Amino acid sequence: MSTSKHIQTILNGTIHALQTILPMNINVASPSLVVEPYIQEEMGVLIGIVGDLKGRIIIDGSPSTFGSIGSSMFGMPLEGEMLESFTGEFGNMIAGNLCTHAGQHELELDITPPTVMVGNTKLYGFHHAFQLPATISDIGDITILLTIDEED
Repeated sequence: MSTSKHIQTILNGTIHALQTILPMNINVASPSLVVEPYIQEEMGVLIGIVGDLKGRIIIDGSPSTFGSIGSSMFGMPLEGEMLESFTGEFGNMIAGNLCTHAGQHELELDITPPTVMVGNTKLYGFHHAFQLPATISDIGDITILLTIDEED
């Protein structure tokens, strides 16, 4: 399978994962190419992808957006360390669901443990990157960034 087909499978799988995991309406915009550096301004979670394709998934949003997602899923407000822990687990849920979806489309992927990033972060070192903006009804906006490492 070609790299472009892998990327399409991952982008579609990411949209599928969001729609499966989040109990609210989601409007996902068209993906666009991103040049480095990508600047994450408030809060995000980074999960590595290994297997047929190598790269990273970064879910970028504000603490209030992640907090509202957590509150709607678990019925209680999340703050501080609980919010940071939830953000990492939210990334795990999205990436794990994505891996399952990819496997059903003949793309073998595995993920690394999540890294939660708080504050302003510049991301460098990727060959290609695709940005997938999403608006979650009554919650806010998140951006999913898929970075692809250069093939050896």
